[in-house]
Amino acid sequence: MKKILVKGKTQGIILKSLNPINFLGTVDKQTGVISDKNHDLFDKSIKNCILVFPNGVGSSVGAYTIYSIKSNNVAPLAMICQKADLTVATGCALANIPLIIVNENEFSSFHTGQKILLDTESLNPITNI
Repeated sequence: MKKILVKGKTQGIILKSLNPINFLGTVDKQTGVISDKNHDLFDKSIKNCILVFPNGVGSSVGAYTIYSIKSNNVAPLAMICQKADLTVATGCALANIPLIIVNENEFSSFHTGQKILLDTESLNPITNI
């Protein structure tokens, strides 16, 4: 079951993490690159991808980091998570980044490099292309 938190339509390539993301402490606001050496996406850019990750962690200030990466044109096209946390939901709403929450089975079906169409107005909001 999918839950749409921020509406939108985009298509792109998935970048998937199995680790939660602390946007304030992990994402460089100027480049969109994951800077935490202990994160599975270390040194990868989240710019112009569909970012799939379990959930966000950390302070609510992370929402402003999401807004900043959007303002700096280094944000993901959309985000797909397993759990809706306040930081990610607020950040995506502020930055107008589509956000969909999926269950564990759907989360497991996504893979880095997979190309999808995301359309929250569609009957099936996530389609492989």
